Amino acid sequence: MSIADRFSTHSVENQPPSLAPYDAYATDLPLREALAREGGGWAEQEVAQYGPIVGGELMELGVLANENRPKFRPYDRYGHRTDFIEFHPLYHRIMQLGIEHGVPNFAWRHEDRPGAHVARAALAYLHNQPEQGTSCPLTMTYACVPALRHQPDIAADWMARITSTQYDARFIPASQKLGNTIGMGMTEKQGGSDVRSNSTRATPVGASGGGQLYELVGHKWFFSAPMCDAFLVLAQTDAGITCFLLPRFAPDGRHNAIRIQRLKDKLGDWSNASSEVEFQGALGWMVGEEGRGIATILEMVALTRQDCLIGSSGIMRQALVQAVHHARHRRAFGKQLIDQPLMRNVLADLALESEAAVALSLRVARAIDSSARDAQEAAFARIATAIGKYFVCKRCPPFVNEAQECLGGAGYVEESILPRLYRQAPLNSIWEGSGNIQCLDVLRALAREPETAVALFAELDAARGGNALLDAEVGRLRAELSRGEALEVRSRHLVERMALALQASILLRGGNDRVADAFCESRLGDAHGLCFGTLPSSASFGLLIERAFPAQT
Repeated sequence: MSIADRFSTHSVENQPPSLAPYDAYATDLPLREALAREGGGWAEQEVAQYGPIVGGELMELGVLANENRPKFRPYDRYGHRTDFIEFHPLYHRIMQLGIEHGVPNFAWRHEDRPGAHVARAALAYLHNQPEQGTSCPLTMTYACVPALRHQPDIAADWMARITSTQYDARFIPASQKLGNTIGMGMTEKQGGSDVRSNSTRATPVGASGGGQLYELVGHKWFFSAPMCDAFLVLAQTDAGITCFLLPRFAPDGRHNAIRIQRLKDKLGDWSNASSEVEFQGALGWMVGEEGRGIATILEMVALTRQDCLIGSSGIMRQALVQAVHHARHRRAFGKQLIDQPLMRNVLADLALESEAAVALSLRVARAIDSSARDAQEAAFARIATAIGKYFVCKRCPPFVNEAQECLGGAGYVEESILPRLYRQAPLNSIWEGSGNIQCLDVLRALAREPETAVALFAELDAARGGNALLDAEVGRLRAELSRGEALEVRSRHLVERMALALQASILLRGGNDRVADAFCESRLGDAHGLCFGTLPSSASFGLLIERAFPAQT
């Protein structure tokens, strides 16, 4: 007997094989169905091409990008102030793949075709699964376009580079690059979400008004993605809060006076840099009407909030895939985990939640896509974005935790992706307005824009007769809103019910009665507990799991 054999204590068995590489699009039937249902099917080839990359190279790159966090280099070797953020080369590779495949630009390059924003939402949903930190600059680059279009001369100068499929990481003026990324800065120490209390001041350098150059003095407490080429920010003028575009390099080519104070030490989102900055006479151009900066930048915020919804749906999807893959290849108590009755309930319940999340995400994307052509869709986008952003982002953290539990202790170990997903899960409910802000936004829309209520109930009524539980819930929602009593204090519960009713309506019209009925019975009836894994025994566990992640993969 050899020394090695003598001291060998065990052989490795009953462990799942590596998931990657796999095709994240081909294995996702709910995504494929939603893409076609919401009008993005014409772009399936482009979306499908990203699936093997997402489930292959990006899975590996995501690990390394989060192990090698960005570093702040305020000065160069000679002592010159540069405010440079250094990233690992693999972070730049992730950005390159995302931009080449259209995560920030697909919708704008094809905006003449209905469904372009739906296809772009599918790409973002895929991209968020293996790596979430790069989604911050990619999302803001996508979302900046409507705000910039308030200033046509600036948009004309920047749009070709913003919608470019070429990623250019060089630290040089934006006009000299092949492609640009855009960040954002609204939050200040004293105000948080209350941006009307912002104290940063903007003074005209020469002529005043839209498109003119201003000097900004002040600070931003959260300055997202400070490595971007320019930033949409808010500052006070004599007319009130106004929107500005601040480039990293001033118009004369020198470093702009955007002084990074430090990078945030965050719970998650490790591959991305978030910062605190001071503007010490930073130069930027006014965008849109003076004193109407909140309205201008909200054009951007509407799309970044959509991406919070999409991002949380993507995180949930990856957690589900990890849980199902593990359960298929792990034995416990004489059976494969996936054949254990209670584990089947948990996995099926997670699959149902994930399918409802992606269904709502792409339905909101279709409404945004149609907003310019259809007033009712614009009204629906206005209210459904806030509803979905609130609810799906709130569901994400407990969802990921349940998926971790499917792996047991292995799901708590950094070598799996689940701890990273769990750290990431709370972000989208906080970013771009936390839960209370979203619920108040829903109430504000209902009160000030009555067409949003019309659009909401038109969407719900489109599934009338499909399930008695949904019909009854829609009736209760109508009655409660008509009373209008103490709505603010009850708004979280109200928005939650709106979200569930919307998801039920979309699933009912999706054509799979067993999926839709399971959702209605568990979410709208009294057949579901507070935790996942409490579906009624009548639910089609096998169907839900197989739809989520087919066994042959």
